[in-house]
Amino acid sequence: MNKGILFIMSGPSGTGKGTICSKLLENKANDVFLSVSSTTREIRKDEIEGVTYNYTTLDHFKEMIDKGEMLEYAVYSGNYYGTPKKAVEDILSEGKNVLLEIEPQGALKVKSIFPEAVLMFILPPSMKELRKRLKVRGRETDEQIDERIEAARWEFEQSQKYNYLFVNDDLDECVKKIEETMKQKIQGKNLVNKLLAE
Repeated sequence: MNKGILFIMSGPSGTGKGTICSKLLENKANDVFLSVSSTTREIRKDEIEGVTYNYTTLDHFKEMIDKGEMLEYAVYSGNYYGTPKKAVEDILSEGKNVLLEIEPQGALKVKSIFPEAVLMFILPPSMKELRKRLKVRGRETDEQIDERIEAARWEFEQSQKYNYLFVNDDLDECVKKIEETMKQKIQGKNLVNKLLAE
């Protein structure tokens, strides 16, 4: 059976990548499955085990790293976050397409393991709009927002290594463009496989 396509989405906090991923899954477009990341942080009241994250202990997470079972991982605020390799490989081997929502550092590491992965980066319309969105969320102090903006500048530099860049100015329009891009990649792969099978 032909393998599915691995799509990776990144973008700074406030660009709406989480909402975009939810919309892509809701629309059931392109037969895409979201890979659930693992984390060592505590589960929050509105989160669901195995849906939001796979929650695990620090010892178990480090054991997975030592055994080479993580595609990528990072540490934020003392908590580990990462993508289990087997879960992604299993879905791809079934011919299904996988969507990962991860940071550029992790995305570029995964790309080195899966060179055929399609990298998509979400940009805000402007820095001013990004700052406004972060403020409206009400999750961070002004100082933390400044840190997010500074981190975003580094991420924008990494975006040049991505296959596709999308500006999230209008959410529905952005989702539509991403769906069309994914559809073209999937149809192209299917056509190539068909030609090779003849």
